[in-house]
Formats: sequence, C-alpha cells, structure tokens
Amino acid sequence: MNGDGGEVRRAYQAYCEWLRSVPPERLSEKHQQADILFRRLGITFAVHGDDDGVERLIPFDVVPRILDPDEWRTVSHGVSQRVRAINAFLDDIYHEQEILKAGRIPSTLVLNNPAFRPEALGLDVPRRVYVHVAGVDVVRVGPDEFYVLEDNCRVPSGVSYMMENRETMMRLFPDLFSQHRVAPVNHYPEVLLRTLRAVAPPGVSDPTIVVLTPGHFNSAYFEHAFLAREMGVELVEGQDLFVDDNTVFMRTTEGPQRVHVIYRRIDDDFIDPLAFNAYSTLGVPGLLSVARNGRVTLANAVGTGIADDKAVYAYVPDMIAFYLGEKPILNNVPTYALRNPDDCAYVLDHLEELVVKEVAGAGGYGMLVGPFSTAEQRSAFRTKILASPESFIAQPTLKLSTCPTLINGELVSRHVDLRPYVLTGETTTAVPGGLTRVALRDGSLVVNSSQGGGTKDTWVLEG
Repeated sequence: MNGDGGEVRRAYQAYCEWLRSVPPERLSEKHQQADILFRRLGITFAVHGDDDGVERLIPFDVVPRILDPDEWRTVSHGVSQRVRAINAFLDDIYHEQEILKAGRIPSTLVLNNPAFRPEALGLDVPRRVYVHVAGVDVVRVGPDEFYVLEDNCRVPSGVSYMMENRETMMRLFPDLFSQHRVAPVNHYPEVLLRTLRAVAPPGVSDPTIVVLTPGHFNSAYFEHAFLAREMGVELVEGQDLFVDDNTVFMRTTEGPQRVHVIYRRIDDDFIDPLAFNAYSTLGVPGLLSVARNGRVTLANAVGTGIADDKAVYAYVPDMIAFYLGEKPILNNVPTYALRNPDDCAYVLDHLEELVVKEVAGAGGYGMLVGPFSTAEQRSAFRTKILASPESFIAQPTLKLSTCPTLINGELVSRHVDLRPYVLTGETTTAVPGGLTRVALRDGSLVVNSSQGGGTKDTWVLEG
C-alpha cells in the first residue's frame, strides 16, 4: 500500500483514508462474516499434505489488492501479448515447426517433451486458437516492474474465486464501492460464453456448449459447477457424452443432443481413453478423432501443456519476437535450464539462493525455495537433480511485492501475486483484475491455495 518512500500509493489513497476511520474490530467482524458466506457457498479447496483429506475453506482476506489504470494497462497488455504469442507457437509446433527450424527454441526441448502431444500434429483448430482460457501468474518486483512467473495454459483454475471474492466484498463493504470506481468482473461468464461460441466448428451458428468435469471429487469442482451455471450450459461428466458417426452427443432425457464445444476441465491424459490413457474412465472414447475431423472444439485444445512447461517458459520472449515482431511488455524471470550442464553445475553450487522447480510441476508442488529451505531439503533436491537434471529449472528468488493483510485481527504485510485471466476467441482480452493470491505465513513466497495460501479481491480502478 505504501511506496518505497513511505507515501501511500496513488491507487490506495482513498482506501487508506477509509481504513484509518475504521475500528480494527470491524474488519475482524467482516472477516468472520466472509468465512460464513464462503462456507454456505461451498467454496473449498483440497490443501496438499492434509492427512485427513478434508476440503477446507479457502482463506479470504477482506483487504483488497488495488491497481490503478496505468498499472492494469501494463499488465493486461502484457499478458494478452504473451497469450497471442503462445497461441502462435502452439499452432506452429503442431504444424510447420518454423520456430524450431529457425533454431529459436531447441527442437529436443519441445519434441522430446512429455507435454508435447504427437496426437495433435496436423490438428486444425478454429481460428487457430489453442489456449482459449489462460491464467498468467504475475508479480510486481518494483514500482513499475512486473514479472511473469508462469503461464497456465492447460486447465487454469481460480476464476470462480475471483468472482466470489468480488461478490463477498460488495456485500460486506457496499460503502467502499460507492467511493471507488472499480472495474467489474461479474461479466466474466458472459465473455467466456462468447469466447466459446466464437470457436465453434465451421458452419455452426448456435453451438451447444458443455463444461466437462472429472466429477465432484475434483478439488475445483465448485468452479466447474459455478461456471456452467453462470453460463447457462450443462455440466457433464465423461459418462454423459458419447461418440457416434464422427459426432459427440450428450445424453438427455429427450434423447441424444449434439455437442459442438467442450470446455474441458480434464487433463489430456484422461480426455480420451482411445488416444491417451486407456484406463481412464473420466473422458470420452473417440473424442480426439471427432476433434481432428473438425466436428467438435475442445477448449483448451489438446497439447497446450507444452506451453506450461517451465523450461519452455524461458523462450516466451523469443516467441513474442518471432511471431509478433514485438518486444515483451512483461519481463521473464531469468531461468537456468538444468538440462544445460553449465546451468546445472551453477545451480547445484547455489541451491540456498535459488528457487528450483520441476518443469512439469504445478500448484507450487515439486519446488525448493532455497533461502527458506533446510539442509535436508537441499540435499534431497540435489539427489533429484542429479538423477534427472532435465526435469528441473531454477530461478533467482524475487522480492515479491506485499499487500496489507488481516492476520489474527492485525494488519500485517504479506507477499502476493496476481493471476489475470486471458480469454481468446475472436479477439484476446484480459478481464480487469484477476485472482490475487496471498502467502499467509510470515515471509513465505508460496501463495498457492493448494498449499494453504489465501485470496484477495483485486480492484482495478477505472480512470
């Protein structure tokens, strides 16, 4: 909330004046009310490492994270630029592979990568859009410096929490919204529906759209049901769909109904047992074949996981230059690829200074935060790296920005990141705001909800 010189940042000035007039106990009361609202709505997440396996409430902080119009302009243009380049990259590597032929990205990094799907080679997708929904994790490291930590291009989650955070804040603090011009986010389902309609198979003007979920045992099931309800489309499981005559149908009480667009929340491995994991009961047999023939659209497309790979992440600036002819708006974090012997040797000598990540990891799992690690943890990671160096990357520890956060009734400083959601159909657009995640433990840099992090409402002030 405060700048480097101690002055209140422009975006927070009105909020800070309000905060000074509010008794501390009122914020604590509102925090308790928020917990009650979230419990009634069933907004939960599985916390990694809990032995009892119980779904828990996602901790919600009642102090918003606020961005002014100029800050948001930089972030939104930057994440949209990345997603446009990533879509061009995916279309290229599954067709002509020009960027590999030009030597801008090592061919082995892509073609030998487990996330690269040979089954998607030559697959033409509507509008050449592979990533219809992206969540780009961004951090601020200076007054006007934003870095991208990673690009989530498979089945990014969290958008329902973004919307429920806003709904909860508007219920609890209506006076604040009368004092601030905050860009809305409740139109996200409408934009998502328009995006999915725009990528229907050619010649389909009124597509039937469904949300495909692995089922209610999935930790993000709340979000799947929420988005289906808000878009006014059916929430289905694999058993509700079948393939016949090169067409996907949905079972209904009135008979089979053709499906044109599937917003799938199931990973590639489980989407079609005939093409991928033969033991999967979550997907639809023959689905990929229908997609290959242009008779159904999968959002996101099969094969997008290669753009999630943390070693490939290092080459997104090259993608932006190669496909768009532009300079990156947002910075990449300098990255050591441990498949390179020199990089590996350096990282092994500096484990206590670096963050080491599995290239295919997600949710904050498979990660070593060197400055906060123990000697035993570093030793265990050293063994893993030596056994499979190509499975890891390393990055310097960034000094993430902080935001005031209510902990045990007191306002304290906690590290935050931001996940804006970028939708691509006819155009590419970022919804104002996104999901701010906050590390609730003092000094922690791990903000993931799956590991006990919390969330905040994100305000983008309108100019």
